[in-house]
Amino acid sequence: MNGTAAATGSASCRFAHYFVECGVDTETGLEPDDGAGEGFEQSPIRRSFKSKVLVHYPESTDRNPFNKDAVNMLCMPRGLSFRTRADGLDPQFHSFTMSFDDGTRSYGFVHTFYEEVTSAQIITAMQTLCQMHHVERHSASSASSPSSSSSSASSPSTSSMDSLVSSLDESDTESLVSACLGCAGSFDPARDTLYVSKALCLLTPLPFLQAAREFLSQLHQAVTSHTAPPLPIESYIHNILYEVPLPPPGRSLRFHGVQGPIVCQRPGPGELPLGEYPLGEAFSLLGVDNMVQLLTCVLLETQVLLCSQDYQRLMTVAEGVTTLLFPFQWQHIYLPIVSAPLHHLLDAPVPFLIGIQRRDGTQRSSLHLPHEANLCFVDIDNRCVEAPEDLPVFPDQTELIQELSEVLLRFGLPPQGGVVTTPATASPRLSSLVLEDLMEDRRNGNLGGEELEVLERLQALARRCGGEKMSDGGKTLGHAFEEEEEELKAAKLNIQLREVFAGRFAALFGRYEEFVIHSALDLDSWLSNREGTFSFDKGSFFSVQPATHLHFLSRFLETSMFSSFVDGKVISRWADREPLQQLFDSRLERERLYDTDEEDSRNCRYRKCTTVFESAQVIEHRLLKADHTAIHPHLLDMRIGQGRHHPGYFPKLQADVLAQGQNTNKWSGRVTASRRTDLKRSTVIEHSGVDNEHRPKHTFMRKNLRQAQLLDSSPQAVTQTHREFVDGLLSECRLKTKRMLMERMGKESVELGQGEANITGLQENTLIHGLCDLLERTWGHGLQLKQGKSALWSHLLHYQAARVKTVIPAESPGSNGLDQRTLDVGTLLLRGSVIQDMRFIQTMSEGMSEVGQARAWIHLALEKKMLSRHLKELLTNQELLRQLYKPHAFLLCEEEREQFLFHLLSLNTVDYLCFTRVFTSISIPYRVVIIPMKKLSIAMATVDPWVCVSGELGDSGVRQIPKNTQDIFFQCRNLGRLSTLQLGQENSGLLAKCLIDCVMVYNEITGHTYKFPCGRWLGKGVGDGSLERVLIGQLVSPGGEEDAGRWTGTPPELASPSQSVRAVLESLGSRSRILSVEVQEDMREAANNLVKHFHKPEQERGNLTVLLCGEGGLVLSLEKFLLHGLKSNRLFLRNVFVWDFIEKTVVSLETADQMGGLHGSTMPKGPPCDLLCHYVNAINASPRNIGKEGKFQLLVCLGIRDRLLSHWLPLLAECPLTARTYEDGALLRDRAAVHSLSRILHTLNEFTITLETALVKGVDL
Repeated sequence: MNGTAAATGSASCRFAHYFVECGVDTETGLEPDDGAGEGFEQSPIRRSFKSKVLVHYPESTDRNPFNKDAVNMLCMPRGLSFRTRADGLDPQFHSFTMSFDDGTRSYGFVHTFYEEVTSAQIITAMQTLCQMHHVERHSASSASSPSSSSSSASSPSTSSMDSLVSSLDESDTESLVSACLGCAGSFDPARDTLYVSKALCLLTPLPFLQAAREFLSQLHQAVTSHTAPPLPIESYIHNILYEVPLPPPGRSLRFHGVQGPIVCQRPGPGELPLGEYPLGEAFSLLGVDNMVQLLTCVLLETQVLLCSQDYQRLMTVAEGVTTLLFPFQWQHIYLPIVSAPLHHLLDAPVPFLIGIQRRDGTQRSSLHLPHEANLCFVDIDNRCVEAPEDLPVFPDQTELIQELSEVLLRFGLPPQGGVVTTPATASPRLSSLVLEDLMEDRRNGNLGGEELEVLERLQALARRCGGEKMSDGGKTLGHAFEEEEEELKAAKLNIQLREVFAGRFAALFGRYEEFVIHSALDLDSWLSNREGTFSFDKGSFFSVQPATHLHFLSRFLETSMFSSFVDGKVISRWADREPLQQLFDSRLERERLYDTDEEDSRNCRYRKCTTVFESAQVIEHRLLKADHTAIHPHLLDMRIGQGRHHPGYFPKLQADVLAQGQNTNKWSGRVTASRRTDLKRSTVIEHSGVDNEHRPKHTFMRKNLRQAQLLDSSPQAVTQTHREFVDGLLSECRLKTKRMLMERMGKESVELGQGEANITGLQENTLIHGLCDLLERTWGHGLQLKQGKSALWSHLLHYQAARVKTVIPAESPGSNGLDQRTLDVGTLLLRGSVIQDMRFIQTMSEGMSEVGQARAWIHLALEKKMLSRHLKELLTNQELLRQLYKPHAFLLCEEEREQFLFHLLSLNTVDYLCFTRVFTSISIPYRVVIIPMKKLSIAMATVDPWVCVSGELGDSGVRQIPKNTQDIFFQCRNLGRLSTLQLGQENSGLLAKCLIDCVMVYNEITGHTYKFPCGRWLGKGVGDGSLERVLIGQLVSPGGEEDAGRWTGTPPELASPSQSVRAVLESLGSRSRILSVEVQEDMREAANNLVKHFHKPEQERGNLTVLLCGEGGLVLSLEKFLLHGLKSNRLFLRNVFVWDFIEKTVVSLETADQMGGLHGSTMPKGPPCDLLCHYVNAINASPRNIGKEGKFQLLVCLGIRDRLLSHWLPLLAECPLTARTYEDGALLRDRAAVHSLSRILHTLNEFTITLETALVKGVDL
């Protein structure tokens, strides 16, 4: 086989699928384009009219049937445009893309030019419309008196316009028309020429942008030239449709246009997919910073709206940014060019990437955008990107921007953008077929420098001697070479920029295969359980990522494009891998072979891409040396008289020769000199990301709507489209709430062996952010009246305004004074209502946007377990709903709306602290109630108590409780989840004592109730004599409507830590083996909980103070250990406290140290002994009256913090005092038990423990 290539097979292997001509249909005449959104006040010559597909060849293909309406709409999005000689008649170029049901894609390339109108019917119709327009304007201006201003505000109908024209006599009409001839937009056939737009379109399976642009440009240039082309136009169209094949993977192909050779190429195995849209132009249009921000929005699947006056700019940016996604693919609505009749798609409550043309003078504010909360608005012409709030930063964004800037600077482009070199519409034209052949030789390296100089001189001599006019499109050979170099430069820049991003994704996901979960045995079982299975271990993946990357990665791993990517990896066990994934995996394997650095991924440094120059050289080699040459255009079997040349007019094509391919075996082109050897066809799977054969084979992985349906603007299709949007929203709500419940209920309950699940931080914020986005999109669907950017908050504001007329405003929750004792009935009824929560958000949100206020309201309602109830209340006002929404809106679909609320109601089964932990700087009103033992409650009158409440975010400071009261209201900065409470009293008299049952703290905003069990005395001379206690809290009520009457009685008693110790102490007299085993088991469990706490990601750790000092914590477990076998009746009279034993031990150690030299004492000595004495003496010297139990708790906390506790325990066991204080069977006298406990405590030394301020206050150690 030689280097000549032909395409005599199926349409799938041809360079082009269809050739299309769109324009005005002279048979049907002018039809106004009602969907263009233009008014009658605009001149008819400036209005848009419906275009038609005039011809297309072939009629249809098997794999890609021709969609006439969609192609017509995309070829001429604004319909027909008319011009006169006074207007610009420069041709325009743009492209578009079409997706098919099976996921394949076709690309359209459109060359639009203006052709003189020869139809008398069209000319007369335009003249009549202009006259009617001038008459209307005259009548409107003459009738603009105050009495008739209201009637003249609206445009007259067609029938009224006819009567108006008939009411004028002929002389008036002529004088009026002649007076308006000089106006802009006027037309008189006697004095002017009318032109109308016509579009030539080439539909190809791959994005051969440069080749298609050049072919169409040469075709149009041949039509407008005064010299007829060498062959009829049909020959060139037939050649491109039936005789030019797709270039083989890794090869380049040369075929012939009307006036010169055209070269296209295709990437080979191991190279990035084909992408010819000029990334350099996209970066110049927006700048590097904006392009990276736009790519981040696309990766996170926000709604992206592109806006420009130029259709090709829309395609350049859209295709450019989606090309950079490799190895991922956009999974949602993708319409880079949307005409006016399709603007209803801006209502789509799903992620989309849509481009709209901005009319002259149109401002951003004039666009009705229902969805703005998660919208990325890109104004290409003004180089502006408005990203959504809280957009994460792309990993290593600063270094990435620096690397991209260096690439752009190497090609002479400023990183900040602003230099846009739009290619000329007319392609470089060679002046003769001889020069065409010379160009081919030059590309293949068969022409030397001397020959080129001679040719340049001959060409210059021909010009001086009156040869072919250069104005006819010819260019010097040098200029042709310059433009060829520019194309080569753009191709090299493209591949280098794409390699940089491909390298970034390889660095981010180089080890992704290690975290893919293969749980199914076969494909069918995986498909049937797909919704309930996790295919990627996100927690483990996050644990090896740098902390700065987690915000972006946590959001990206929730996207459809990443899920589809992982699903492809799972399916590859039973089916062939997707080509894009196979390419990505092969590149990762190649990098691992050459990368020997074993660097920690959490601390790895940024690495620049090393393959940019290699990839550029491969592209350059293919473009400069064509591997194959297609069959030349040739004469077809046409009848005499067909194919005549009429300068300026595109000919009427002969259908009989273009409907199907002809036998062309006798025709052959020149064989490339460097490719005379036989070529072996590559059997490697082709891998172009935009190749049709490289689209996902498993159609269940692509759930986006069919583009053919989206492009249908008929009322029935629009209704069906929005019906599918409604179903999609309901399905997404079901899946999202199910996912939130599974994550919340399953993750940590399995790890801790407890019923309470508590995932916090990263995962919780990501899931709730997704819920906020879903609610915004749901409330934005079909919205027609909106305030601000948030659709949900807009509805809330309208609801609030409607309720103000009927409901008496309630007080702000923060207005409760310190002397307030009871809540009035009105406040109780309003507590937790939609209006009450809105008012709080409005008072706390100074400077917060509407989107931020809506998210805060959702967080608060979710934490209070009232989200479903609030939304149900919001939707009860049916009259308001009908005012705000269009009939097809989701919120007006009653059945789906009820199911939606039911799914949200399921979230009430789990607890969230999303509001408390996200909005940390707001002021929260708290209520504290001290509850004494019932039988001794009168004793509260003798004490002066104070409290200090502490949480994750700080403490409230000391708050004095008024005399003879048991509760207090105060307002302070958000404390987060409450953990400890310091309770004390100032009065030290003998009668100032009280037995406290517990302390209750209530968050007035979120409704959370915290219980701090005590069960001990507060006062001198009773118990351990403590005047101050540190209590550990627990969340006992997540809030909700049932909390309104919770203060009517005393909350149920809960066993406090001290009470449980008393129970253990009473049973210590019996030295049972079972008791000692239980004590040791409790100790091991307490230590194990601490180890598991520190092995979790930092964002998901619980409260360390609870694990140390709470029920079942380390302090109480160690206290049980030391109380086991203690001879209580002999040493400590009635009350037994471990602190007494420790104090006596310290006294013995200090005494022995002083007397040791005289008596030769065997008491233990050394740093642990000295530190124990120092710590105990410092705690005793503290000004705090925390009692003996509090002192022991403080010693244990300090010992575990400073890694001393494991050394102190053997010290206590070896002390001679222990033998006299403990019975023989005591655990402290059991060497094995002490050694085992010491080893357990030693394992905690590897962790850094930070204690709450409330625990160590007053002790400087």
